[in-house]
Amino acid sequence: MRASADDKGPIDSKFMEEAAELARGAEVLPEGVPALARRLQEVKKQGRTLRVKLGIDPTAMDLHLGHAVVVRKLKRFQEFGHQVVLIIGGFTARIGDPSGRNATRPALSEAEVAANAETYLNQMGVLLDIEKTEIVNNADWLGVLDLQKMLKLASSVTVNQLLAKEAFGERLDKQLPVSFHELFYPLLQGYDSVAIRSDIELGGTDQRFNILQGRELQPYYGLEPQLAMLLPLLEGTDGVKKMSKTYNNYIALKDSPKDMFGKCMRIPDELILKYFELATTFSGQQIDQIKHELEHGGNPRQAKIALAKQITTQYCGASAAEEVLNNWEIVHSQRQLPSQDQIPVHPVKPDTPLFRILVDAGLASSTSEAKRLIKEGAVQYCSQVVTDPNVSPFAIQAGESSDQGNVLQVGRRKFLALVRS
Repeated sequence: MRASADDKGPIDSKFMEEAAELARGAEVLPEGVPALARRLQEVKKQGRTLRVKLGIDPTAMDLHLGHAVVVRKLKRFQEFGHQVVLIIGGFTARIGDPSGRNATRPALSEAEVAANAETYLNQMGVLLDIEKTEIVNNADWLGVLDLQKMLKLASSVTVNQLLAKEAFGERLDKQLPVSFHELFYPLLQGYDSVAIRSDIELGGTDQRFNILQGRELQPYYGLEPQLAMLLPLLEGTDGVKKMSKTYNNYIALKDSPKDMFGKCMRIPDELILKYFELATTFSGQQIDQIKHELEHGGNPRQAKIALAKQITTQYCGASAAEEVLNNWEIVHSQRQLPSQDQIPVHPVKPDTPLFRILVDAGLASSTSEAKRLIKEGAVQYCSQVVTDPNVSPFAIQAGESSDQGNVLQVGRRKFLALVRS
């Protein structure tokens, strides 16, 4: 059987089917799924597999579920037998991608980049088959570009084209500075595609300009232009901004099972299906069934519990996910205290006022927030609501406690066992 033909000839249906599966939830540029199917057919004739590129700048220590979206898609190509190439931006991370930024990123040292890259690879091992992954560092080719090669690279694009990048245009409109070295970032990312001879590059939708720049650059070096596969950005737990450590709305891959589960339970109901699609291993059929249930009166809370358990299982293991689910249900459904090992211990001097304990323990971000929570009745000590910010907890008659000490509760989810220091 053959799929519809165009002026380049017919595409075998088996490649259309593979392309449709690989492109699920993503945008392929240019020309969508048929272009990917055609590339699959071409490389098959050449006796090879696709070279699928993902570049990551190790600008921080932790990866989060937003990063995992594109890595999981890379894994899908790996499962179909294609060669995935993971580029560690040892050179570009020291510049910093200006995409979505209203200011120049601070420069990172070579040592900082190396340390971040090591922890990135450790975390990616949960998602990718590292042994089958080609791992390279763009410092190996970008760090040795001499002036003549840099001038050749720069001559492939106009300043007008680079300034069309959204991040630059917005800054210029606001009369904010654009550093000259930032203009090179899309070119350097594009040169990565030249260096590894990529067939397709993955990235979030915020990488559209950079990935297409690589596509424009490859013919300049005698290579067939790569395809771009763009994946949606995952909103953070606030449901508004993209997941980012900058916005403190992220779920880190290294989060404890308790924190990971709890953060998942805080996402807005309208993002449940998107999280299932982008952050879990659930099949399309399973997700469609969840969608059907939600649209026909299903309880979003139950769907969110399934989501939180599945994500926690992926990164922390089934037993840890089951344990944290049981504790969550005890606290939130049965209104009991968590188990002893789930309540952190906090030593306190006997005369310390309650508001100060909340701030010191990280249960409130500021003195004013701590006092507001207490006055609003959101704080309990030994199962008693406390409304005086200045009272010392140990001056309150003890009621219910854990084996570790007397329990301080803030809201529904935060617990602390206070012990005298």
